This record gives sequence, C-alpha cells and structure tokens, in this order.
Amino acid sequence: MTRAMANRIKLTPSAKSLALHAGVVLLLLALNFLLPEYHRGVFARVLVLAVFAMGYNLAFGYTGLLSLGHAMFFAAGLYGAGLTVYHLEWSVWPAFAAGLAAGTGLALVVGFLALRTTGVAFMIVTLMFAQVFYLTTLYFTTYTRGEEGLVLPQSSRVLAFPGGALNLSDPSTRYLVALTLFTLVLTVILFLVRAPFGRSLVAIRENDERMRMLGYNVFANKLASVVLSGLFCAASGAAYAVLFGYVGSGFAAIQYSILPLLWVLVGGAATTLGPLIGTLFMFYVIDTASSYTTAHLLVVGLVLIGVILFFPKGIAGTVRGRWLPWLP
Repeated sequence: MTRAMANRIKLTPSAKSLALHAGVVLLLLALNFLLPEYHRGVFARVLVLAVFAMGYNLAFGYTGLLSLGHAMFFAAGLYGAGLTVYHLEWSVWPAFAAGLAAGTGLALVVGFLALRTTGVAFMIVTLMFAQVFYLTTLYFTTYTRGEEGLVLPQSSRVLAFPGGALNLSDPSTRYLVALTLFTLVLTVILFLVRAPFGRSLVAIRENDERMRMLGYNVFANKLASVVLSGLFCAASGAAYAVLFGYVGSGFAAIQYSILPLLWVLVGGAATTLGPLIGTLFMFYVIDTASSYTTAHLLVVGLVLIGVILFFPKGIAGTVRGRWLPWLP
C-alpha cells in the first residue's frame, strides 16, 4: 500500500464511526413512530436547531472562530424563506433556496469583513453585525412585524414533488423532513471534517501562523469555513420557517447567537454528534425545569456547572477523550 493510499484511507470515516452515525439516524427514525405527539414535536424542533448548532460548530469547534453573530445567518435563512412565502406567495422549494442564498450571501460579506480581525475583536465585530441585522428586522416592521412576527398559512407549507406533495404542517411529515435535513448535513460534515479541507481548518485553529508559513491561505480557508457555516445555519433557519410556520425578530436577537455556542460546548466542540447531544440535552433540561419552577434558569445553571465539572470537554468530547478515541 502506498503512502498516498494510506493517507486517503485515514481521511475517510472509520467503519465504527459510520455505523454509529447510521445507528443514530435509524434510532431517530424509529422515534418518529414511538414518541407521543408532544415529544415528537420537540424532537423535530431539536433536529432543525441541531443543524444550526452543527453550522456553528464548523466555525467555532473546528476552525476556532468564536462568533457572537451566527443568529443573523439563521435569521437570514428564516426571513429569506418566510418573507417570500408570506409576501410573494412562493412555494416551499424556491423559498427554501431563497433562504439558503440569503444566509450564504450574508456569511460571505460578513466573513470577508470580520475575518480581518482576530480573537476578541472578531467576536465583537460579529456581534455588531448581528445587532445591525436584528435592528433591521425591527425597523422594517411593515414587512417583518418585528417581535410579533409572521405566521405562515398552512396552505403555503406544502412540499411539492412530481408525483405528489407533502403537508409540512403534519407532525409526522414535519419530523421526517427535519430528520432528512439533519441526516444530510450530518453526513456532509462527517466527511468534510475528515477531508483535507477539514484537517486544514483544525490545523489553523491550533496554529494559524505555522499554517501560513507552510503556504496555506489561512484567510481563504477561514472564509470558506464561515460561508459553509452560514449555509448550514441558513438551511436550519429556512427549514424552521417552512416547518413550523413562524418568522420573528426574536430569532435574530443576541440570545440566538449564544444558544448554539452553549449547545456546542455542552455537547462537545469539534465533534460531529456533539451539537445534537447538546441541543437535545439543553432543550429538555429547560423544558423539564420550567414545568416545575419559575426559577428554572437557576436549575439550568446548576446543571451546566455539573456538566462542566464532569464533562469538561462537553459530553461527546469527554467520552471521546476518555473511552472512545475513534469518535469523530
């Protein structure tokens, strides 16, 4: 076996890794038929938001870019799909494409400007861009209705195919479509982070000066990471709009930039399944705590302290570090 062949093999996910991810997807598919309606609805929402977290993880976990502005990419996808459905009466497919284009284009512009800074400055610049986007959604209330938001009519939330159509307001259909999007993005990221491009992102995260000395275009790689991250976040936002039928300025607020960071840190940064684990874990912690007490944020804070103490690298990251080093 040549060295080139050995390197190529190393750049593909292992059989155990592929089996694990396939098992997770099959388990999620089975849950569609096993969960009661309330929890099936929660899982559908978690799957869509986990895509948002996976997009954030690509920039933060793998590239080392701490952003506080990713809510604008999610919201760009949300508004790109939602406004075209609501005001222009577009069908789901072109509306979803409009959401992807809005989020990706915004990520390209913001990344090109923000990546001229590093560290804390990058974090502040992305936060400023996100606040501008949030205030813009509030300014154009004639079209967005601000915090009140827009409710998309059920008649417009139909996914048409050559042989039929799917009603996205149906709980089971909504779950399966959310699972399909999650599976697609998970597969792309699983292979992406093992490819030379993904490896270069990790190397840039560890020591960008050394990568620059080796001849890599660090700025171009970081920009590509931000654009891909924005694409995945926009896909999550566009899917949220057409699946759940609501578009509002709250999704562009600062807390929606902090939430994916929290989900990634809890689940495990730079892991493929960490975003799903973190999103699911935090969703149920908040949901369960709020059903018992009005001081649910105190409970959430205590749980987070426990997670940090026992899982310092996040749940998936700590499991990988202590027991399963083959986890991607």
